[in-house]
Amino acid sequence: MKQPFEEKNLRKLRILVAPLDWGLGHATRCIPIIQHLLKAGVEVWLAGEGAQEKLLTDEFSDLPFLSLHGYRIRYARSAIGLLKNILFQAPKILKAIRNENKWLAKMIDEHHFDAVISDNRYGLYHQTTPCVFITHQLKIKSPLGKWTEKILQKRNYKYINQFTECWVPDILDEDGLAGELSHPLKKPVIPMCYVGWLSRLNTDPANIIEETKDHLLIILSGPEPQRSLLEDKIIKEIANYRGTATIVRGLPTSPSLIPSTSMIRFYNHLPAEELNKEMQKAEYIISRSGYSTIMDIIKLKKKSILIPTPGQTEQEYLADHLSQKQIVVCLNQKDFSIAEGLQKARQFPYTFPEYNDEKLLDKAMMNLITSIKKN
Repeated sequence: MKQPFEEKNLRKLRILVAPLDWGLGHATRCIPIIQHLLKAGVEVWLAGEGAQEKLLTDEFSDLPFLSLHGYRIRYARSAIGLLKNILFQAPKILKAIRNENKWLAKMIDEHHFDAVISDNRYGLYHQTTPCVFITHQLKIKSPLGKWTEKILQKRNYKYINQFTECWVPDILDEDGLAGELSHPLKKPVIPMCYVGWLSRLNTDPANIIEETKDHLLIILSGPEPQRSLLEDKIIKEIANYRGTATIVRGLPTSPSLIPSTSMIRFYNHLPAEELNKEMQKAEYIISRSGYSTIMDIIKLKKKSILIPTPGQTEQEYLADHLSQKQIVVCLNQKDFSIAEGLQKARQFPYTFPEYNDEKLLDKAMMNLITSIKKN
């Protein structure tokens, strides 16, 4: 049921923000978007479940949160197994997309949202309510060759083109940060907007923390079992490291804790402010090559060693692409060792692009708000 024009204009604009549950990166890069919406005087509602819910409610405890089932993708123990696993789970993903589309129609009737911002959730589009789709993957890489990438892009755009507009967390210049993932030759037919690099971290000079020599920050993330496989390898390796380290396990909802020592500290999760401090303190950051982590690293201009999730073609492409640009050191998980990674990192000529300001996101946000008010 559409809300009467008079009632809509007596209250703040109400916008729903919902990230995909494929790792924590989709949720973390929504944080600056939510902050911008709140700054603009918008009433923000959030949706998700599990780890995404915990992360977002920790950051925004006073915002309404709706329960929305995720796609619940599970990885395999090998790259080949991952491909088979994703294909096997395709019917479940398509069903989740259909269900979230029905869920959104119901929520719009109940809560009268003026707009929806979906980070990679393909079903959150609506016929009469403006819906923004956020993605840096306009082109999806495939291990099976170019012909399958064309099929995947066609399928990708079939969903994206049902939204009102598409926001890409990258810059328009050349190939940006995400290369051909965010700058494909063929674009969606709906309006597209590059909103810059989205990072939840703060670079206020008043809060800068001095880097500590030989201190590592290790950030674990992503779906299982690959998160645990890398964690097991890291724990074995870190026992021989002579410096200090902080390990963030990427498990915000887990009750299980690993005991810390005077040299190695373990956290299941750190909120943005604490993670910001740890990233500044670290001489090197070791993590997956997830795009949201990369945007955080670029913002702080930190030296990093990235380990793509085996079989996740997006992460493998990003690691290779940014390694060639001399922005990150890239190592594969099978052969990874902390000693080898640090040896390579200490000889690597790190170069960092200048972090873009927030004007791109501000402009996209104001255009969205203006268009809602006009309608």
